[in-house]
Amino acid sequence: MASPWSPQSWQDKPIRQVPEYPDQAALEAVLTRLRSHPPLVFAGEARNLQSALAQVSAGKAFLLQGGDCAESFAEFHPDNIRDMFRVLLQMAVVLTFAAGLPVVKVGRIAGQFAKPRSEDTETQNGVTLPSYRGDNINGSEFTSAARVPDPQRLLEATAQSAATLNLLRAFAQGGYADLHNVHRWMLGFISDSPAGEQYQGLAQRISETLDFMAACGINSETVPQLRGTDFYTSHEALLLPYEQAMTRVDSTSGDWYDTSAHMLWIGDRTRQLDGAHVEFMRGIKNPIGLKCGPSLSPDDLLQLIAALNPQNIPGRLTLIARFGSDKVAEKLPPLVRAVKREGAHVVWSCDPMHGNTIKLASGYKTRPVDRILEEVRSFFAVHRAEGTHAGGVHFEMTGQDVTECLGGAQAIKELDISSRYQTACDPRLNASQALELAFLIAQGIRDERIKSAGRVASA
Repeated sequence: MASPWSPQSWQDKPIRQVPEYPDQAALEAVLTRLRSHPPLVFAGEARNLQSALAQVSAGKAFLLQGGDCAESFAEFHPDNIRDMFRVLLQMAVVLTFAAGLPVVKVGRIAGQFAKPRSEDTETQNGVTLPSYRGDNINGSEFTSAARVPDPQRLLEATAQSAATLNLLRAFAQGGYADLHNVHRWMLGFISDSPAGEQYQGLAQRISETLDFMAACGINSETVPQLRGTDFYTSHEALLLPYEQAMTRVDSTSGDWYDTSAHMLWIGDRTRQLDGAHVEFMRGIKNPIGLKCGPSLSPDDLLQLIAALNPQNIPGRLTLIARFGSDKVAEKLPPLVRAVKREGAHVVWSCDPMHGNTIKLASGYKTRPVDRILEEVRSFFAVHRAEGTHAGGVHFEMTGQDVTECLGGAQAIKELDISSRYQTACDPRLNASQALELAFLIAQGIRDERIKSAGRVASA
């Protein structure tokens, strides 16, 4: 029997990755203000996302979850939001048209500020300071003043999230996402890249299809689905005092929802069964994610599934596998088999980013694109072999022309990394590299569907 839950019951559990605020009274004053703020998202939207993820769990749709490693105050600009949204639209078009599956679109945006760190401190030139933990906690500048956790940053992050959500809703439903704009979504700097050329060919086929449909009387006016799209937000629920302040009772259902995002996830560093993060997440009714790394055993995973989704509700829980290209073929199959044997309804998603980070001699962190693509290939291969659905991908990207990840069709070299390395935390795919990933995923989905059809035919 599970113990009673409340939005504050996590406070009785051991917790990791939490900053130490020197002024607790100032923190409580900010949290009090946040508790009276309007919700950023609504419970009904979160329920709609869970219904869509239930279709992913059943093998009838695909989850595309991507966005910034860590949002920053300095890069907050409508153009950056638009470009990220546009790349996700392009990727979704590739997957929908080339792979033949509906795509559930979820951004790592409008709240993805806080970041877990492997060390509490960092040292530069003999000076040791607290680690940077994200713009909603402290500053990235390597100074004593900047690294002090400041609760006022929570208010700025919430305001930025609200403005971002407002713009995303306008893009998604205001005509920008109309499929007839498929050619206009092309970002200039990728138009001549191999992925850009491949996308242009696909866009031309879509346009021809839309022209045929229009001749039959099917257009954006008669079919609203062509004019807009559903788009959801997500972030890691790392800073629990903030998440608690944003958690409200839904007047329709009487259930508790975290209104800071449609979907929240638990990181690989904070997934302890008896820990605060699992305790908080088991009680909210949002769809949630769980990062699954190399140290997670099948037995521990089944216990976490039982705690987080005891009613085995489809669409409630997404398992986000992040192993590294050299470990996924060994570590993922035992988890997949255990979940399948248990009959648990989950979405299996691949995070090919976090297990493939390397540090160059120059000091820059990067991620080789070939390793990212190889992890995705292995993820699909494992699910084909096990007869399960490779349901999604979870990745860090930007619509900006950055040079943070090595390789890809643009052949970014180590010497190029420093030219446009703009991330405040981890390296991200740029738009061209993200499109390469989309075409690879589309092929993986096609192969899975062919294998599935063969199993049905031989049954």
